[in-house]
Amino acid sequence: MLLSLTIKNYALIRDLAVDFTQGLSIITGETGAGKSILLGGLSLVLGKRADSALVYDKGNKCVVEARFDVKQYGLLPLFEKEDLDYDDELIIRREILPNGKSRAFVNDTPTNLNILSAISSRIIDIHSQHETLQLADSSYQFNIVDSIAGNEELLSAYTEGREEMKRLEKELEQLHEKEAQALRDHDYNQFIFQELEDADLEIDEQDQLESELDKLSHAEEIKSTLNQILEEADRESFGLNEILSSVKSSLSKIARYSDSYEALSRRWESLNIEARDLLYEVESENDQLVHDPAELERVESRLQLIHGLEKKHGVASIEELLNLKSEYAKKLDEKEQASERIEEIELEIKDLKEQLRALGDSLHKNRKAALPEFTDKMVKTLVELEMKNTRLRVSLEKGEGLLKNGMDELEFEISSDKGVTFERIGRIASGGEMSRLMLAVKFILSEYASLPAIIFDEIDSGVSGEVSNRIADLLLRMSANMQVISITHLPQVASKGQQHYQVYKKEAEEGITTNIKRLNDDERLVHLAEMLGGSKVTDSALAHARQLLS
Repeated sequence: MLLSLTIKNYALIRDLAVDFTQGLSIITGETGAGKSILLGGLSLVLGKRADSALVYDKGNKCVVEARFDVKQYGLLPLFEKEDLDYDDELIIRREILPNGKSRAFVNDTPTNLNILSAISSRIIDIHSQHETLQLADSSYQFNIVDSIAGNEELLSAYTEGREEMKRLEKELEQLHEKEAQALRDHDYNQFIFQELEDADLEIDEQDQLESELDKLSHAEEIKSTLNQILEEADRESFGLNEILSSVKSSLSKIARYSDSYEALSRRWESLNIEARDLLYEVESENDQLVHDPAELERVESRLQLIHGLEKKHGVASIEELLNLKSEYAKKLDEKEQASERIEEIELEIKDLKEQLRALGDSLHKNRKAALPEFTDKMVKTLVELEMKNTRLRVSLEKGEGLLKNGMDELEFEISSDKGVTFERIGRIASGGEMSRLMLAVKFILSEYASLPAIIFDEIDSGVSGEVSNRIADLLLRMSANMQVISITHLPQVASKGQQHYQVYKKEAEEGITTNIKRLNDDERLVHLAEMLGGSKVTDSALAHARQLLS
């Protein structure tokens, strides 16, 4: 139930606050007084997109806040799902900042418009004059029938399953495209992979080969140098070995005379050992080094293969070639993986379709069972609304396709008078008839849906006389099950309200502003008299107003 509405700095509203109660509340006011502005402000907190052009004072933010009593309507699971704090008293606030940006809050927690819309659809129904046209829309007709048939859980399961099926079908389509591309590229990918596989590359191979090539290419020069070193060491006069041995002998003789001489002797001995070890390695390298044209050719050929692969694939190292090899191996695997996944998804889709068809069958049965009661109630309600000869026919045909609302094709048709053939709603119904048809639907739905509140924006448009009395009676009966707020221009409807609010314009220094007030008994009597006879209140108008209120 809507408890209160506060609007600041919106359109012609400077600062407005109004409290609402249970039952039937009526809102009236002259044309242009701002009733639609009031409704527009409420629509903001229910998820409508903000328009910065409607901010009254561009230097300050616009704030709209609504309080609802929601303790009986099972909203806790929705709040938990959206990670929002729940309280039996729900507060929704919208702010439009001077820079045009807007913010939304649920119980002081920032949120987005999608969540606002999800919440608002569970707590209030705003019926605008434009919504009457939805009665001819197939989706809206399904909503009506499913509400009466109690199909909410079935339809939720069907919708969720159908969305999963569409997701899988999209994935399947992408996999088929990937598989087809993999088939087109398979021979090329296989060739590249095999070429890199046959190369049998190793991560540090290139550096080792280049070092080996450098040595083999200069084998004669290296061998000549090593022989020269060995000759210098073994020369009889002033050779390295002779010099090392002579110095060693000399230091040995004087080592006993001083610790420092003994240290020198030991160090020279170490140098002598190291020099002989180095000469041994030089000799070993010299013995191992052989000028081998065949090995040189092998190393050059191997490096040529590696450099050719690097140039071909635009890389600079064996590591990158190995990474490339892994990529092509992955591409070859993707074809196999895609084929396996395609088989899995096709089975999943097959199972899902069977489940959806079962749900579609259940939806159809429930709808078919609910239609006689619905059409019977509609005819009875339309009789009350002075549409005695109007007949409603609902066509429900089950097909094979898994459609948005199940497997059914649904069509509302009416015959507006005796002898008139049935036609689709909207083709033959007038504006006043469409309003009454929609009111009849809402009245019947109020018996099934646990919606806290409904707001009618001139549901009585296009009618007068006794019809307006019937509409008023119907609204009053609806208010026994839910909070009903009706914006009206008819005094017959206004008189049935348990609370009556007047929207009016007020001229102030800052300009014209829209305001609202709850009328007391005396104010209401005068206001109804004005609605009946104009601004000049006559005794007969007052008497008529008293009669309406009695």
